[in-house]
Amino acid sequence: MGKPATLAFVLLIGTAGAALAADGDPAAGEDVFRKCRSCHEVGPEAKTRLGPVLNNLFGRKAGTIEGFKYSASNLEKGAAGLVWTEETLFKYLEDPRSYIPGTTMAFAGLADEQDRRDVIAYLKQFNKK
Repeated sequence: MGKPATLAFVLLIGTAGAALAADGDPAAGEDVFRKCRSCHEVGPEAKTRLGPVLNNLFGRKAGTIEGFKYSASNLEKGAAGLVWTEETLFKYLEDPRSYIPGTTMAFAGLADEQDRRDVIAYLKQFNKK
């Protein structure tokens, strides 16, 4: 594969990843989110629990919910510029401990791509930005 073809392939894959994250079903995502509820809350009455509140997640820098004690690695990622977008959350949810080594989040991740897309669609409903 020549350089133009390689570049086109890389651009196509990057675009496909963005589209994958946006094609979720919020209703199905609410069901998948049940796996997250033991640590996270979302919605008008959400409170910090074992994990931070997930309202207004998209566009937020990692490690910035006031009053939540983040791991050093999560704080470092935020300080280095990690902002939660559909794309970054899609990758993170696959394997949180691989995406942010040293995170205290014990959840193993969501291997199923559709589950990740659905959870993202569900969480987007709680983004006021």
